[in-house]
Amino acid sequence: MTMPVSHVTVRVPLTIRRRPGRKTLVSLGFGAEGGRIATKTDPALVKALARAFRYQKLLDEGRYASISEMATAEKIERGYLGTLLRLTLLAPDLVEAILNGRQPEGVTLPRLLEGVPLGWGE
Repeated sequence: MTMPVSHVTVRVPLTIRRRPGRKTLVSLGFGAEGGRIATKTDPALVKALARAFRYQKLLDEGRYASISEMATAEKIERGYLGTLLRLTLLAPDLVEAILNGRQPEGVTLPRLLEGVPLGWGE
């Protein structure tokens, strides 16, 4: 005896936003109250965070003795590497929000690379 085949249709509300040189997919998730929550993952910011934590891990594991040595081996500017490593000092909830595409308005890679505020709330 064969089972009848049933179909399931899943609809995911998405919009495509055009940015200079790329398109960004913006999904509309649902919050605890059932209301929609707009999400917009910033690929450049996510990539920078991934690189920063990778570089930090390489330092922690002792693969490089200093930032200067790592910068030479990875062929990037030492100052930029140091700036990028500061991203590992962001509050954990902010890192999670960035990875989920729910970072506060105005939290962008250029702004974070300018300098990390001293207070977590900022």
